[in-house]
Amino acid sequence: MDFADLDASQAIPRLSGLALSPDGTRLVTSVATLDAKKQKWVTALWEVDATGQRPARRLTRSAKGEGSPVFTDAGDVLFTSSRHDPESTEDDEQAALWLLPAAGGEARSVGTRPGGIARPRTAGEVVVVTSDTLPGSSDGEDDAARRKARKDRNVSAIVHRGYPVRFWDRDLGPGAPRLLVGSVAQDDQISWTDLTPTPERALDDTSYDLTPDGSQVVVTWTVSEPRGSRRTTLVVVDAGTGSRRVLADHQGYEYGDPTVSPDGTRVACIRWTRSTPLDPGDCMLVVLDLDGESEQVVAGWDRWPTGLRWTPDGTALLVTADEGGRAPVFRVELADLSVTRLTTDDGAYSDLCVARDGAAVYALRAGYDGPPTPVRIDPQEPGVPVRLPSPAPALDLPGRLTEVSTSVPDGREVRAWLALPEGAGPHPLVLWIHGGPLSSWNSWSWRWCPWLLTARGYAVLLPDPALSTGYGLEHVARGWGDWGSAPYEDLMHITDAALERPDLDASRTAAMGGSFGGYMANWVAGHTGRFQAIVTHASLWALDHFGATTDVAWYWAREMTPEMVAKNDPSQFADNIATPMLVVHGDKDYRVPIGEGLRLWWDLCSRAEDPQGMPHEFLYFPDENHWVLTPNHAVAWYEAVLAFLGRHILGRDTVLPDWLR
Repeated sequence: MDFADLDASQAIPRLSGLALSPDGTRLVTSVATLDAKKQKWVTALWEVDATGQRPARRLTRSAKGEGSPVFTDAGDVLFTSSRHDPESTEDDEQAALWLLPAAGGEARSVGTRPGGIARPRTAGEVVVVTSDTLPGSSDGEDDAARRKARKDRNVSAIVHRGYPVRFWDRDLGPGAPRLLVGSVAQDDQISWTDLTPTPERALDDTSYDLTPDGSQVVVTWTVSEPRGSRRTTLVVVDAGTGSRRVLADHQGYEYGDPTVSPDGTRVACIRWTRSTPLDPGDCMLVVLDLDGESEQVVAGWDRWPTGLRWTPDGTALLVTADEGGRAPVFRVELADLSVTRLTTDDGAYSDLCVARDGAAVYALRAGYDGPPTPVRIDPQEPGVPVRLPSPAPALDLPGRLTEVSTSVPDGREVRAWLALPEGAGPHPLVLWIHGGPLSSWNSWSWRWCPWLLTARGYAVLLPDPALSTGYGLEHVARGWGDWGSAPYEDLMHITDAALERPDLDASRTAAMGGSFGGYMANWVAGHTGRFQAIVTHASLWALDHFGATTDVAWYWAREMTPEMVAKNDPSQFADNIATPMLVVHGDKDYRVPIGEGLRLWWDLCSRAEDPQGMPHEFLYFPDENHWVLTPNHAVAWYEAVLAFLGRHILGRDTVLPDWLR
């Protein structure tokens, strides 16, 4: 694949998600490919041979696509899709639950709901899903009638009586998720029982798991607090009666990712200590008795675990966690709380699936050396996982990957990945700053792909400065509430260290970033003239405005005190900006609202003495979100960025394609 061909780069199949059959022989993953018009992604399900002997084979095929696969105990595959049901007279606007028999044959629709079906989980014959439901609806029939009334009147208005009103790139309401339970034992449609008839917005962005017998659901439950705040608790819902009891609730903690033990007596989860203006909080692995009488905390491990999975005997947990620019798989023994790193390579792992006999663990493995691919991991002995036949072809990268590290004045080490193009150089350098800010450059990204730049001759530096995860709590705390200090200084020091290499050209450099990375790009623009160009995507500019208009204002308010805003607001340094800037923003971005991009653009334009000679540009997407995801707009994004860098870094008379000018 030619990474210099942006259209070809969008056509690479993309894997996500992984499910393992009860007998441990079949894996199912979702593979996204371009539709016939090459304007949107369509996802199909593929089967991967867990033994690694047979090539992957496609299981589903429809224009609407399929996703969220899970196995039943009988080995059938349940999935969600808005594909057409030939046996239904209803429209197919909303996703239904479909079943693909283990014995083969055609998939059939087994469960519908007016607001659609999402997030299926199974235990025995029991299946639990969420479905968006209008407030006050008594059942699916009532919900359908009320939706029809809105549609007939062409009403899109939403009445809110609380916070929040939107999330990332979608408006919340008028419906809200409810938890439904049913049985897949019969051949006819599932009859749903509503377990949460009055949830308000308690199940927004929820996660849940079932006990092995399907009798109880452990679910995250969000509760409202004074002054617009919210916190996440854990509750247990009886799948037969819908009765609910609190399992974990503390004003100082947030809970997430509940995972029930194989014997149904314990729940592993993540417990976050809530942040304050001076403390980023911490993330702990916690095991609770399902009766709520005892709690075990895995303390002393300075990593933030994710992706929890039990071993079949219930003696250990398998988790992933950011670590040093990777995201390995770890085994946590509950008897002595010892932690063993199982994957010894540079990979970032996700979607762990543990075989019921405990003989193997399966996962998707990614990294800056390649996109997600299925692998088999030894659950006992550390080593390099075995790669399984993938639905997607292996990629030949246009360059090589190495690392850079340096010591900063406070004595800590800061490291970065460095993607280098072919040839001896010296190559122009792009400093690419990650978002988050609690994040790490440790895994493949289709949207923020450095190899699309190395294919054009740029070296790309991907650093993890203060606030990055995978280096311990102190590394995060160094930048908490002080964004313009340690994170900025770390970025400058690691850039200096990289430019000591003879294959990099210190006279041709650029800085770019998105979201928090865009904030840092703005801060860089106001505090140094060392770069020849700056690209700032979906960026925070005026912190006092951002904090009150973002979709989760209560979270940022815990850190953004008036003092923090006054010290770290990049808009206060607009007069200092002389470096050409490319401002990028999508109008449907609710995490960093479009007002930030508009304010930044005005602050640049209002300081330009010569409007015709202004070096800055604004790439605006009226119908895109925080990331700019549709294939045609992703190509437009790279075309604009590469043209901008070409003019200001390479000194070339680069122009945009005709369809973008």
